[in-house]
Amino acid sequence: MKSKVLAALVATMAVGATCAFAANPFVDVPSDSWAYKSVVELADAGIIQGVDGEHFQGQRNITRYEAAEMVAKAMAHMDKASVEQRALINKLADEFADELNNLGVRVSALENRVGNVKLTGDARVRYRYQKDSKENDASWDYRVRLRANAMVNKNTKVTYGISTGNHAFSDNGAAEDENDILSDIAKVDYNFGGGDWTLSVGRTDKYVIGGSKGYGYNYGDIFDRAELKYSGDSFMATAGYGKFKAAGLAGGDFTYKDKDYSLDGTKTAYGIIEGRFGNGTAIGGYYNTFDNDDYNALVRGTELDYLWGAYASFNFGKDWNLLGNYERVNYNSNINSTVRGDEDSATVWVGRLTYGKAVMATPNTWDAWVEYLNAEDGAYIGGSTNSWRWGKLDNLESWGAGIDYTFAKNAQFQVMQSFASKVKDGDGSDPEEQTRAQFVFAF
Repeated sequence: MKSKVLAALVATMAVGATCAFAANPFVDVPSDSWAYKSVVELADAGIIQGVDGEHFQGQRNITRYEAAEMVAKAMAHMDKASVEQRALINKLADEFADELNNLGVRVSALENRVGNVKLTGDARVRYRYQKDSKENDASWDYRVRLRANAMVNKNTKVTYGISTGNHAFSDNGAAEDENDILSDIAKVDYNFGGGDWTLSVGRTDKYVIGGSKGYGYNYGDIFDRAELKYSGDSFMATAGYGKFKAAGLAGGDFTYKDKDYSLDGTKTAYGIIEGRFGNGTAIGGYYNTFDNDDYNALVRGTELDYLWGAYASFNFGKDWNLLGNYERVNYNSNINSTVRGDEDSATVWVGRLTYGKAVMATPNTWDAWVEYLNAEDGAYIGGSTNSWRWGKLDNLESWGAGIDYTFAKNAQFQVMQSFASKVKDGDGSDPEEQTRAQFVFAF
């Protein structure tokens, strides 16, 4: 990039000038130059410093590292920038992300600038197939989500998002007729205590039982909560209370006397602790206690009591990760055998081995994985899950495999397939295998 072109660009980025009549620091920039005012303002703001502090050398080609250094200094003045200037700096930071990282400047620091509003989103087109499944009538579906992130001050961040939810292409426009776009995230995060403590209040779109490192066998969806989190270099602890806002739990949606009921609104108190080690390795445990007495009063025998689990995620070699997750669900002792069987607890084991890492922002990155699932009857409490699988997921032993490939920046293709699936207990027939493929786009 030539310096003259960059001068035209950074003319819009003059965000930190303190004096419009500051002295010209460069002997080779004449006062009648078209770029004179912008060069002086940027020098006065500390964004540019010339070649040797005395010469600007406006006709010289500059390196990407020199351009990245200017962007880094502009980032430091984001609090003084206009909306248009912030948008331009965001674009430049994305362009020079690698150079900025090498200079020790995290592009994510843009999110910590007061007054910065960042719009993001994603879109997914998905195919799911299982022989003889009622889902096959709606095998193709789509979802679009939009996000707005705003810094109120240096410690407070507000996030709001909307989602179409999952809609089958076979609906023939039903999504538009139903007008069912929903607010799936609306929260305030307050950071204090030197940056290690965060209080988050409101709705999140990605609460996962088991935390970010766990497999997410039972739940990973919309959740209203208040949560306090400590996150250090070697230790993380989270405590919170809230209620589920998507799908059902403890049996899922239920029809009783020709009326449909759901456990939407079931409350839970939860805690997570995690030890962190070098190279991204982590070991953690979690606990949830449930309050769904209203539903239990209607249909006796489906009341959840509590759930606990433990996980370990090991990175080894250059590109390998091994995840192991154990989880146990407990029900009240008055459980109705016609609903859940005679057991009052159930466990699940999940293991996944992954090679590589598909990064949405980096084209031609990929990963491949294989997993093993062994779940007792009653281990799956219903509702949404962070797993790629769907339908009845308990009383099941199954293997799965998949590939994720980023074929262009912010565009990824993912494919998953189950195999060797069988019923663990009872005389029922083994489940049909599941196939899932999807395109995911981020913007």
